[in-house]
Amino acid sequence: MREILLVSIAGPDRPGISAVLTQALSAHQVNILDVSQAVIHDQLTLGLVIETGGENDSALLMRAVLFEAHALGLQARFTPISADSYHHWVAGHGKARYILTLLARKITAEHLAALTKLIADQGLNIDGLQRLSGRVSLEDEQTDARGKACVEFSVRGEPRNVDAMRSEFLRLAGELGVDIAFQKDNAFRRNRRLVCFDMDSTLIEHEVIDELAKAAGVGEQVAEITERAMQGELDFIQSFEARVALLKGLDASVLESIAQSLKLTEGAEHLMRTLKALGYKTAILSGGFTYFGEYLQRKLGIDYVYANALEIEDGKVTGRVVGRVVDGQRKAELLREIAASEGVNLEQVIAVGDGANDLPMLSIAGLGIAFRAKPLVKANAKQAISTLGLDGILYLLGVRDRDVELA
Repeated sequence: MREILLVSIAGPDRPGISAVLTQALSAHQVNILDVSQAVIHDQLTLGLVIETGGENDSALLMRAVLFEAHALGLQARFTPISADSYHHWVAGHGKARYILTLLARKITAEHLAALTKLIADQGLNIDGLQRLSGRVSLEDEQTDARGKACVEFSVRGEPRNVDAMRSEFLRLAGELGVDIAFQKDNAFRRNRRLVCFDMDSTLIEHEVIDELAKAAGVGEQVAEITERAMQGELDFIQSFEARVALLKGLDASVLESIAQSLKLTEGAEHLMRTLKALGYKTAILSGGFTYFGEYLQRKLGIDYVYANALEIEDGKVTGRVVGRVVDGQRKAELLREIAASEGVNLEQVIAVGDGANDLPMLSIAGLGIAFRAKPLVKANAKQAISTLGLDGILYLLGVRDRDVELA
């Protein structure tokens, strides 16, 4: 009669522990049914679910493992598992799996307490968690305003109420100053290939049309229309054409000086450098202007740029654009076209934006991220990042800080 045991090992970590203990097991008729190991602050936790040849074999192998564990300064515990219990456990692993990502400038016990309670209230089980951000130095004087912290949870089961859970995520994020992402753990999540970005207030910390308007002396009028459009109060194309018309007569030389003064959003360069190293394709899909998109393309190595071309005659802005205006619907169309040309499934596409005109592309991408977005956009997007910079997106892909160092 074969027997199933859970072998639990704990104690100070050192090289070779797993080799010694598994060598002790290998002298017996042992099948490994499951194994997991973790090390935190040089303390090892190793668990194995094993199937033995029976009670006699179990007694012999326990003695052998206890002997080796004692010699290594470790504690060993053995827990019998019934066949029914094992089969019930195996069946449970057929349930849906999700990845929940907690992002903040600094993670506290309060954050974990609130989130783990919500997970439990939804009937989900935490199978594992890991820190994706780098270790924090006690001597690091970096302020909370620039710190990065991320913990990733692997959870199993089906939420009792998905809509209520997502509403609670938004509430907790607002109250605690964190971001919470919840994604299906599937093959697409681990194989994203294309990232499409809005430009203004996403890749850069400006609304370029507002900068142009200031230079043209119509800043207040344009800024008011821009804000109403981004909040979804005005039709984008009509508002866009009205704003561009106010730029009539602006000297075209101003475009270069504004481009040179653009400030990239926190984490943008780090994100782009890492995506490139990992083989991702990138695109700008912007309701802004091609001139500035192409400037960023050269600066950041972006693969595609689609935006609006300002019409210029005799060195002056005419107050019109050339061709079809890139609005929200056009962004979604372009995302589909680029994905098709790259042979990428829409589930493998990431879209990032902050305004109402970004919602169409955020809704069709496998991972749609509202970045430092307006309330309307945040409420309607699949995921949202407000506390960290753009490189916080890497955590949603499961990329650890140490992976980036190797890339």
